[in-house]
Amino acid sequence: MILVAPPEHPFAQFVRILGKGKRGARNMSREEAREAMGLLLDDKVEDTQLGAFLMLLRHKEESAEELAGFTEALRERLMTPPIAVDLDWPSYAGKKRHLPWFLLAVKTLAASGVRIHLHGGGAHTAGRLYSEQLLEQLAIPICQSWAEVADNLERHNLAFTPLGAWAPQLQRMIDLRNTLGLRSPIHSLARILNPLGARCVMQSIFHPGYQATHREASQLLGDTAIVIKGEGGEIEVNPDGLCHLYGTAGGENWDEEWPALSAQRHVKPEQLDPAHLLAFWNGEVEDAYGRLAVLSTIALGLRALGESRDTAFARAEHLWQKRHG
Repeated sequence: MILVAPPEHPFAQFVRILGKGKRGARNMSREEAREAMGLLLDDKVEDTQLGAFLMLLRHKEESAEELAGFTEALRERLMTPPIAVDLDWPSYAGKKRHLPWFLLAVKTLAASGVRIHLHGGGAHTAGRLYSEQLLEQLAIPICQSWAEVADNLERHNLAFTPLGAWAPQLQRMIDLRNTLGLRSPIHSLARILNPLGARCVMQSIFHPGYQATHREASQLLGDTAIVIKGEGGEIEVNPDGLCHLYGTAGGENWDEEWPALSAQRHVKPEQLDPAHLLAFWNGEVEDAYGRLAVLSTIALGLRALGESRDTAFARAEHLWQKRHG
C-alpha cells in the first residue's frame, strides 16, 4: 500500500508566514496580503485557518502593506457604482464613556451639503453604545444597497450602510470576536476600506502607534485621509485632551496638533442616555462637553476637506447654529 500525502491547502502558506516562530515569522508583502484576503473573501478558507490567521495577525500587528493589500482585494470584488462622496466615516468602535456626539456633527455637516457615507459593523461588544442603535432615533437613513445609498445621498447628503450589506465575509470575521475572545484585525481594516472612493477617509484608531500605520496604508492606496485617536475609538475629537491629526493627501503626509478646548476635564455621565443626544440636537438641553465635542468634530470634517483649523472652527459654530435650516 502506497501512502500519498494530501496536497497542502492553498491558504496554509499564509498561516505559515505569520506563525513560523519568532525567527521564521514575518510580515506579508502587499501582494501576499491581497492574495490571502482574496481567498478569505471568496470563501476558499477553512474555519480553522481563518481563526488561526486572524489571531496570528492580531498578535503580530498588521503592517501598512498588509492593510493596503487587504483593502485592494476587497475593492477588486466590490465593483461599486460611481457615487460621489465627500467623507467616508467608519463607525465600528461603539462608545462607553460618552455619548456618540460625532453623530450630531455628521448630521450638521450633511445639512450643510457635505456628502457623508457612514458604515459600521454592529453591536459586537457588550457594554458599548453603537451607532446602529441610534440611527433611527436621529433620522439617519440605513441602507442595504448601493442604490439606496445613492438615493439618500442625493436627498439627505447622508447614508449609513451595515458592513454586512456590502462585505458579509468581513462582517462574519468581526462577529468572531466573542468566539475568539479578541477583536480581530478586521476591526482596524474596516476603517480604511473607503468603498466608494470618498474625497477623504476619516479614521479613528485608539491604540497608540496604529495611527501612523493607518495613514501609511491610506498613502499606499492613494487615498486622502485623516487619522486621529478619537474618543472611545470613534471619529470624535475629545475636547478635554490634545488631538493629533495624522493626514495624507496627494502622496504627502502632514501632521497637526489641536490643543484641548477645556482647561479642566469634564465629568463623564453616569449613564449614556440616547434621549439626551436628541434633546441636545433639538436645543432642549445644554451639555458643555457635548457642545465642544460636536463643534470640534464638525471642524475636523471641514479640515478633512481642506479648510484651515481656524476657518474650520469658525464655520463649525455657524453650521451648528444653522443646523435646522
